[in-house]
Amino acid sequence: MNLSYRKARLQVAGRKKIRILKRYGRHPFAVPVAFFMLLVVLGFAAFHVLNIEEPTSATSKVVIISYDHMQQVVPSVEPTVGALLTKLNIKLNQGDVVEPALFTTINQDDFRINIYRAVPVEVIDGSNKLFTFSAAATARSIVAQAGVNLYPEDYASVQPVNNFVADLAIGEQVVIDRATPIELNLYGTEVDIRTHATTVGQLLTEKHIHPQASDTVEPSVSSPITPELPVFIVRKGVKIQTETVAVAMPVQTIYDATLAYGTSAVQQAGSNGQEINTYQIQTQNGQPVSSSLIQSVVTVPPVTEIVVEGTNLSGIKGDMALAGIAPTDYEYADYIISHESGWCPTKWQGEYGGCPVYHGAPTSPDIGYGLCQATPGYKMASAGADWATNPVTQLRWCNGYAVGRYGSWYNAYLHWVSYNNW
Repeated sequence: MNLSYRKARLQVAGRKKIRILKRYGRHPFAVPVAFFMLLVVLGFAAFHVLNIEEPTSATSKVVIISYDHMQQVVPSVEPTVGALLTKLNIKLNQGDVVEPALFTTINQDDFRINIYRAVPVEVIDGSNKLFTFSAAATARSIVAQAGVNLYPEDYASVQPVNNFVADLAIGEQVVIDRATPIELNLYGTEVDIRTHATTVGQLLTEKHIHPQASDTVEPSVSSPITPELPVFIVRKGVKIQTETVAVAMPVQTIYDATLAYGTSAVQQAGSNGQEINTYQIQTQNGQPVSSSLIQSVVTVPPVTEIVVEGTNLSGIKGDMALAGIAPTDYEYADYIISHESGWCPTKWQGEYGGCPVYHGAPTSPDIGYGLCQATPGYKMASAGADWATNPVTQLRWCNGYAVGRYGSWYNAYLHWVSYNNW
């Protein structure tokens, strides 16, 4: 087939297609049908794009962010606090504090984030002065945020600035009162300690050291404390043994209704202390046969850790946490309860629409009741006497039912999806 023949065939086919299009174009429904098909195509494309780029309600979490004297409520699929703040372009400045921490997982609705903006602070450490910005809640935290090393024995206190002109500062001052380092030799064990005592006698009282009459204290108890002063507590003629043990740090918990239940933040980092126990060893024929405790001295005091625990239960996830449902089961429990009662603790089986006010619980063994539509409802009494009105009690029963009958909330969810009941 030569080139000229092929070209002629293509021209004939093209003219034939044009005649067909003109024929259909003269049909009275041609334009409406074409326009409808165009809308279908565009609608499908928009649906596809939205489902790719926008989070779905099944995966997004409602987050409430408080900062700069305002509150912002956003749906989010970001995994952590830090990722969400980056997504929203919320800038953090030097010294700002975020509660809960940036690495905290966003795992529930009505998740709350508080941003505290830093203010000017002057840190006074003896003759040294440091100007910084901080929103930390305690003096020790401010000092740590400023990068200043603080020993457990050192004191730090927040004081207001009374004379702006003389102090050349605004906002607050954190004043550090340093403890004096000394070298303590406790029955042969050398320990570096720090103290606010001014005499050796005060040091012994501060550290709860009680020498016996046969013990020697050098220098004398009236001697003044000076930096790196060596202090000896000696007991002659006996065998001494010491052991060093850790002193657990205390934990102070502050409950905060502005944070979601199940979240927490550390306002002040703590640390363990150190204690030295000294024993006098009794021997017989050169072998130890018994021991008695002479002294227990805390050589390094523990630092209290201050933790903020969220208590806000505005979201249903808060009730789930109180009932002992694990965060990994929230979505399965949410699915089942949403389909059973629409999260209404006072709903009878067969009632539709909104959530009615409490109007009693059914006594019939054939009528379900409550969040999980327990049938009969009164068997939830095994979880608490307030089962008829308390959603947490009902959820506690639901949790036991899901795990006891199906082995897990996930298995209960699979059963509900297959059979529309559980």
